[in-house]
Amino acid sequence: MAELVYIETTIVSYLAARETRDIISLARKQMTIDWWEGRRKNFSLCISSVVLDEAGRGDTHAARRRLRYLARIPLLDLNRKSVHLAEDFIVQGALPDIAGDDAAHIALCAVHEIPFLLTWNFRHIANASKREQLASICVRHGCKLPTICTPEEL
Repeated sequence: MAELVYIETTIVSYLAARETRDIISLARKQMTIDWWEGRRKNFSLCISSVVLDEAGRGDTHAARRRLRYLARIPLLDLNRKSVHLAEDFIVQGALPDIAGDDAAHIALCAVHEIPFLLTWNFRHIANASKREQLASICVRHGCKLPTICTPEEL
């Protein structure tokens, strides 16, 4: 069986994004498209209701494009253990109060033993300065922090 990859919302946001002149956004969009078209088939994908909720926000047309990419990807169960872990990320100060959805993405992967969390969110998720504290909290909850990476790395 192929390894599991959790697709965080920023991935489909780049896939569905309109063209831009911002060189960094343009590069991330292209790397995401390249991964989606070339490497995705080597993995089993999963998402959560948190991803669907985030992808459905904002401009109606953009939301529709994002949600099309997510159709038929299996959902992880947002269970009590994952909610408690996400809350602890915030209570312990690993993530700020405003990062509840980001905490949920990480917790879901940890609780469901998903090896990879694919994201472009460097603020709260793919943030090297937070990794050690997140990993420590996961261990206290009997979980392992997933490998958090970008399409460029995976």
